Amino acid sequence: MRLGINGTGLVQRASVEKISQDAARAAAAGFSSYWLAEHPTGGFDALTVLTVVGQQVDGIELGTAIVPTFPRHPLVLAGQVLTARSVVGDRLTLGIGLSHASMMAELGIGFEKPIRHLREYLSILLPLLATGKVAFDGESLSCHATLFQPPAVPCPVLVAALGPQALRVAGARCHGTTLAWVGPRTIREHIVPTLTAAADAAGRPAPRVVATLPVCVTDDEDRVRGIVAQGLSMYGRLPSYRAMFDREGVDGPADVALMGGEDQVRDAIASLAAAGVTDFAATEFATTDEERERTRALLAALLHDDAAATPGGR
Repeated sequence: MRLGINGTGLVQRASVEKISQDAARAAAAGFSSYWLAEHPTGGFDALTVLTVVGQQVDGIELGTAIVPTFPRHPLVLAGQVLTARSVVGDRLTLGIGLSHASMMAELGIGFEKPIRHLREYLSILLPLLATGKVAFDGESLSCHATLFQPPAVPCPVLVAALGPQALRVAGARCHGTTLAWVGPRTIREHIVPTLTAAADAAGRPAPRVVATLPVCVTDDEDRVRGIVAQGLSMYGRLPSYRAMFDREGVDGPADVALMGGEDQVRDAIASLAAAGVTDFAATEFATTDEERERTRALLAALLHDDAAATPGGR
């Protein structure tokens, strides 16, 4: 299992400088990837930020986890991705997702037939990122375009997928999925089997499973979990995440966060690898300087720990 860092905890600070510094530390420590989310109403564009980061930081994969699809026409997103890759190269990976009905409502955007939207979106986006050409007419999305410059190398696309239909679309058409707030039992029993079966049926390679969860090495686990429970409780009310918590048999976000002493967190990360996660992108959730230092030290140590890696390395 490859180990990366998810810098989404810094997004609300809306500082390109802070994220660039964080990505540089991740690259210097040897992490394989650095991921950034984009909040639909946050006003902080993930692809633009990663383009700047990529000009300053070498030797690390840069990925979005995720860019919401409904606010952007797929041609617009393809143009942005190809522009970014012309600057940072082929190490940019695009993670996209439907987001949530409540968040789209804040933008005045409907959320009708999301799986149809996803299929049609990919029917436009994927050809543009692979060949620079598309001719597609759907029920809600259409596009006929030939780009000025075709991509030299297709951009990998991951889809945030939790429900069976979205997982089947991701497995059949994309490079894999990117997950948040999903525990090891659900990954092992639901995510990986559904995703892999769809990829196999489509004749595609084994899909990538990128998972993100908060990580904190601490001697005060109950206190830190309480902070997660209080501050991030909204995720437990979003229907798609609620379904995953119910599958996992937990109450909410605090129960799937990876927290405790070094051995406890190490074992929790290893359980993700055993469940079929190919890439773990840790969100460092520290409340003190000591927790921050211990958390990063453990993650860095795991880069060289055979117990936390599957064949193929990071």
